[in-house]
Amino acid sequence: MNKFVETSFKIEKLYFTFTKYSGSLKSGALQGGNCVWWAYLVSSISEISKMSFTSDELNFLVYRYLQESGFSHSAYTFGMESHIAQSNINGALVPPAALITIVQKGLQYTEAEISIGEDGTERLIESLSLIDAVMPDIVATRQQLAAQQQKPVKQETDVPQSNGDEAPPQPAAAAVDAMEVDQSIEIPPSKATVLKGHGSEVFICAWNPTTDLLASGSGDSTARIWNMSDNASSNQQLVLRHCIQKDGNEVPSNKDVTSLDWNCDGTLLATGSYDGYARIWTTDGRLASTLGQHKGPIFALKWNKKGNYILSAGVDKTTIIWDASSGHCTQQFAFHSAPALDVDWQSNTSFASCSTDQCIHVCKLAVDKPIKSFRGHSNEVNAIKWDPLGNLLASCSDDMTLKIWSMKQDTCVHDLQAHSKEIYTIKWSPTGPGTNNPNMNLILASASFDSTVRLWDVERGQYIHTLTKHTEPVYSVAFSPDGKYLASGSFDKCVHIWSTQTGQLVHSYKGTGGIFEVCWNSKGDKVGASASDGSVFVLDLRK
Repeated sequence: MNKFVETSFKIEKLYFTFTKYSGSLKSGALQGGNCVWWAYLVSSISEISKMSFTSDELNFLVYRYLQESGFSHSAYTFGMESHIAQSNINGALVPPAALITIVQKGLQYTEAEISIGEDGTERLIESLSLIDAVMPDIVATRQQLAAQQQKPVKQETDVPQSNGDEAPPQPAAAAVDAMEVDQSIEIPPSKATVLKGHGSEVFICAWNPTTDLLASGSGDSTARIWNMSDNASSNQQLVLRHCIQKDGNEVPSNKDVTSLDWNCDGTLLATGSYDGYARIWTTDGRLASTLGQHKGPIFALKWNKKGNYILSAGVDKTTIIWDASSGHCTQQFAFHSAPALDVDWQSNTSFASCSTDQCIHVCKLAVDKPIKSFRGHSNEVNAIKWDPLGNLLASCSDDMTLKIWSMKQDTCVHDLQAHSKEIYTIKWSPTGPGTNNPNMNLILASASFDSTVRLWDVERGQYIHTLTKHTEPVYSVAFSPDGKYLASGSFDKCVHIWSTQTGQLVHSYKGTGGIFEVCWNSKGDKVGASASDGSVFVLDLRK
């Protein structure tokens, strides 16, 4: 679900082509003819680019593409089957969008073959789509038509020459790329601090609950803690390197940091990694504990409110409650029949988990079976969240529905259907009875690959607002601490900030990469975001 580059060569066709078939892979439908088509596409890329490479290298680029597109479970399956972990490729050195970039260059090469005549002159041709470029008959026909024209193009014309390494100018695309917001709403660069240091995409970020420390986790196998307080030195950062033991030595794991969470008082940071380990760090960057029990990547990780337990979910189909003080596994729950994707605490000792097996289980410490199980989704369940009081559980799925569950009944309270594509994540507002904002109604936000965000009145089972300014999949939403605003981040590189009362766009900022995560600081005056190009940035909303 990403589109890193757009050029006058219509690279958007590449995006739709790859997402269509990697989407099939995610849903388990990439079989038979689709597999043949995928193999043909890859082989055609090889032919177009005229490069010499190994299967390990190509497999790694496909694996990384699936990760960057949000297909983490498909990436894991593909990585296991192609033995990615056994290759000697250092993923931290591979830039984001590597597969997209090399395909782009192959497309440019094919166009150059058609447009440049035997005498070296350049002919005007219509841009190729990616599908056209992998069809030998179409390429041959286009070459014949171009040869018949015999109209060399002079250097002074509007069609620039390209060396195959850089995209020609694209005035039309610039208009499409522009933000569709009132210029007065746009956050100026002076109010945005861009944090550089990560060497790969940054999947997640989270503010410390008591201070202006921002944590980020990346595909470069590091987490970082950025001091964003007003008196901090410029871009002050602590690098938390995730290492493993190999031949008696500590070496970088070269695995993605997939999740992170601060404890309630902000003294400890927990991280989860694709290397299968959870880790606990102090605010000064010291590794306090390494938690090893999962057999495979960790997808989610959460502290309980009391701060004495950590909860994790992994590809090994299990969830684990860890004792934060000792780092030992207190209890492992093996009730799912497929990878566990998300977890959320209901209380200090009970929690819910969801999985690609389409099921949701509610479990309790010291109880050896689920105290409640919910079934109703028809595709993998991506995220679950308890409301602020722990009464209602919201879930979202690739089946394009959002469901609300109660411990008082087996079937869902509401089956909310409005999105037209997969729903990636959900968040409850910090409002309603029992919260710090008791005079505001409780609402739920959902973010979808259909490029929209919806705000829901859960009590009535109806959506209140549809937020439609994004143009690409929305990966993250976050409410401000007072519940008055919602931040959303999309792969269109934009962070939008909306009024939850009116649904109006109040602030907007365009970064340099697709947005994976957005989050508010505890004061509600700064928004942090992490992006696919390795950048992290902070928006200062103070006047």
